[in-house]
Amino acid sequence: MKQQLEALVVEMVDKGIRFSEAKREFEKRFITRVLQQHRGNLSRAAKDLRIHRNTLGKKIQDYKLQL
Repeated sequence: MKQQLEALVVEMVDKGIRFSEAKREFEKRFITRVLQQHRGNLSRAAKDLRIHRNTLGKKIQDYKLQL
């Protein structure tokens, strides 16, 4: 896993992707995956993500994620 992440970071840096873009895309995909695992249950997803349910709701709106 660590090697895959390192390869991804190298590729992103080489392609000129900014840190803010990379962070946003990572967070968006991470949240999407956790929501899928919990079949859209915000309370359970927020608990796994260790963030408040309201914070998760705001991120879903910000990223325009589909449940």
